[in-house]
Amino acid sequence: MARARDEAFWRNVADQYDVEPGPTNFEHGYFGRMTREVLRTYEQHLAYVNRSNSVYVRQRFDTQDSEIIREDLARLLGVPSEEIALTRCASESLQALIRNYNDLQPGDEVLISDLDYNSVQSGMRWLAKTRGVTLVEITHGHPASHESLLQAYDDAFAAHPRLKLMALTHVTHRTGLVMPVQDIAAAARSRGIDVILDGAHALGQLDFDLARLPVAFAGFNLQKWMGAPLSLGFIHIKKERLQAIDPDMGDTRYAPDDILGRAPYGTPNIPALMTLSTVFAEHRALGGSVVKGARLAHLRDLWVREAREMDGIDVLTPDDPRLYCGITSFRFNRHADQALMARRLLDEHGIFAVTRDGSACGPCIRITPGFTTSADDVAQLTEALRSLA
Repeated sequence: MARARDEAFWRNVADQYDVEPGPTNFEHGYFGRMTREVLRTYEQHLAYVNRSNSVYVRQRFDTQDSEIIREDLARLLGVPSEEIALTRCASESLQALIRNYNDLQPGDEVLISDLDYNSVQSGMRWLAKTRGVTLVEITHGHPASHESLLQAYDDAFAAHPRLKLMALTHVTHRTGLVMPVQDIAAAARSRGIDVILDGAHALGQLDFDLARLPVAFAGFNLQKWMGAPLSLGFIHIKKERLQAIDPDMGDTRYAPDDILGRAPYGTPNIPALMTLSTVFAEHRALGGSVVKGARLAHLRDLWVREAREMDGIDVLTPDDPRLYCGITSFRFNRHADQALMARRLLDEHGIFAVTRDGSACGPCIRITPGFTTSADDVAQLTEALRSLA
């Protein structure tokens, strides 16, 4: 996509953000930066809610505006609004789905992999412990390929005929590997295995059709690549499968057939929620996930192409375009301590990045560009890698 390489266009995009002076940030995967307009809108809503207090919230937000926001998100996703419940983050959404999944019997099996997020792994372990089911853990070989990922799940399904539920991560936070969700989930469904999809890093940088995914249960963030204020995510449950998820901790605020009862109870960040209409409008105006994702992948390609040729650097995320996005990890293969090398990137070259471990590829340094990242920033990164390799 030509727009992904248009530095003048992306300079104009970057100009919509305020950026604190300091290191060059290659850790945009933690949470997204709000544009100046989104921040201004958020601050206005915060001031208004502070002034009006419960008068506005009880009389209008709870009864009208919250539904307008949910319907706007549903239109963006192409699913019915009754399949969405807003939460505080993807982790909260996924944990609620795991603990309230009710279609298990003692002796059933549940599946996780080394690529799943820590809180998802711990949630599934808790599920196994409290429900009398068996936890199956698989490790994906490195380097990964489209075929090896599919084969790993086919092998697990064949070896464990009592599998009932599995976690599946769309974009792993460790290396940015993009899982072939459509194919894996279809294979699971054909065997009667339910999938809980972790879409924390997917929404806003991957172009996918949520309505067509063969996944009944999913959790997403709005505070990463969508650029919403912190504290926002959502649960998605296909309406024909709602009864497989109990109301959270027996919540009786809503009717049994209302997804809103499946979200954990608590006073939400109302000003942040009120800001979502601005967030969604900006997302659409920029071109949505197609344009955002292409830009992030282009920035990734700029440094990865050079790093692949450097002695002393192992790029750990494959180059199959089906399997990567903007996030990619690498390792200094002549240095055992990757945390030390991440500190050297910061101290000696002004590059901020984070380490990750827990997957078969071993400890690594994660590089995550953002919408304020320029080609010049990537050139700074590649020079730093060459110097330290």
